[in-house]
Amino acid sequence: MLTPTDILRLPYTADLTEGGIAYALRSLNYSFDRAGSSPYDRLRRVVASVAVELAFRRYLSQNNIPFEVKAAAPFTDRERYDVALGGRRCDVKSYLISHRAQIAEMRRDPSILLNAPALVPADQHAGDGHLRNDLYIFGFLAGLIAASQADLKKAIETKQPHYLVHAMPEAWRKPASWNPLGALTLKSDSAEELLIEINGQDEAREMKREVISLPPKTKVKVDESFYSISSVHIRRVAEARVGIHCDAIKEAHVIQPAEWGNIWVYGMEIFLAGYLSYEDFGQRAAALAPNSKVFQYEHTRVKNLALPVSSLKAMQKLFKDASHST
Repeated sequence: MLTPTDILRLPYTADLTEGGIAYALRSLNYSFDRAGSSPYDRLRRVVASVAVELAFRRYLSQNNIPFEVKAAAPFTDRERYDVALGGRRCDVKSYLISHRAQIAEMRRDPSILLNAPALVPADQHAGDGHLRNDLYIFGFLAGLIAASQADLKKAIETKQPHYLVHAMPEAWRKPASWNPLGALTLKSDSAEELLIEINGQDEAREMKREVISLPPKTKVKVDESFYSISSVHIRRVAEARVGIHCDAIKEAHVIQPAEWGNIWVYGMEIFLAGYLSYEDFGQRAAALAPNSKVFQYEHTRVKNLALPVSSLKAMQKLFKDASHST
């Protein structure tokens, strides 16, 4: 049984969020829109998840714990690389805790995490590509978000970082045919110059990025050869709409001022709770129905497999085993 002292507490730094954002933007090229869900909620979850993985790798490096980085298994996202300890692939399952009261409580008394469930979506666990000795590692990220316009305004007023992005529609992100989009035309109705960063892919499906300066109320033509455009990013809040048009898509896409999402995660601390092998977890976990209220979520969106965090094994045991296996 896990004890509170077994929970590993890792410091949080802004570069973890930056790394998470870089991955989240790439993931837009492959992700599918879930009906009724906000792409910005999903992007913030990706940012938080990748931040925890990066912090985990940093901890391993700083403590001279030997590990490998392997190309992603089929059950993880494309372009993702997994840590392997002692030859065993690690699938880090982490949960963003963004309610202030919960954050204060878990930082004051991490033992409350022992009663939380360790969750794995049932369809992911049942998917192809797992080996019986693969590892699930469970973690919690204590961090705030500024998703609403009011919270974003407060963050800007207090000189907190932010990252404003607009996820493009699927016709732009994943065009039906892989051909150049042709010349782009952009226009900002703002009263001041607006710098806009276009993110997409080239012919070889490599990430392509272009930063454009948009003078007030002036059309700007861009001849860069994008094959898809997944998102656009601005460095300050847009007070007016922005339009983007390409030769390959008949209708221009217009972005209203409220249609930018702040995907910055204001992380405070990471808690790595424990681990269990894929086989052990599958044998011991119970099914948890969708719409269940748990420590991590007001209601779960999908069917999960769950067991108490207190049933996990301590991370230090895993590190010790990894060191002895080399």
